[in-house]
Amino acid sequence: MKGNKVDQFVLRGTLIITAISLPILLVRKKKSIKDWVIAYLFNGITNGIIDNVLASYKILEYPVRHFPKLFNTSLLFDFFVYPTFTVFFNQWTDKDMPKVILYKLLFLLLPLTLCEWLIVKKTNLLKWHKGWKWYYSLVFMTFKSLTTRALVGFVRKVSDKQNR
Repeated sequence: MKGNKVDQFVLRGTLIITAISLPILLVRKKKSIKDWVIAYLFNGITNGIIDNVLASYKILEYPVRHFPKLFNTSLLFDFFVYPTFTVFFNQWTDKDMPKVILYKLLFLLLPLTLCEWLIVKKTNLLKWHKGWKWYYSLVFMTFKSLTTRALVGFVRKVSDKQNR
C-alpha cells in the first residue's frame, strides 16, 4: 500500500473508525445479532463480486489500496466499511415503513456519495473511468442497501415463523 500522506491518512482513519464501530454495532441489539451478521456478510460478499467485475472491466480503479498484488479492489470499503454501514442502516430502520426507510437511506447515502466524489477528486484511492459518475454510485448503493434490507426482513420473517 503506497500513496501520499492524504491517501494514508484517509485509509488509516477509515480503518480505525470502522474497527471501533463494527463491534459496537454488532452487539448493540443482541437479540438481532443474526440479522446484523447476515446483512454484513451478504453485503461484503456481493460487494466483492460486483467491485471485482467493475475493476476487471476498468470502470473503477483503486491505485492505492491494501494488498495491491493480491487484489484489484478496495478491501477496506468492500469488506469492512460498506458492510458496517449496512449494519447501521439496518439497525436504524429496523421498525420503519418503506417510505421512511428510503428517506433515511438517502439521508445516509448522499454524504457517503459526496465523500466518494471527494476521494476521487482529491486522492489517489479511487479513479472513475468509462463514464462512471457519482450518481451511478448513489443508485448502486441505494439498490444494494435496499436489497440487503429486504433480505434481512425476509430472513427475520421466516425465522419468526419457525420460532412460533
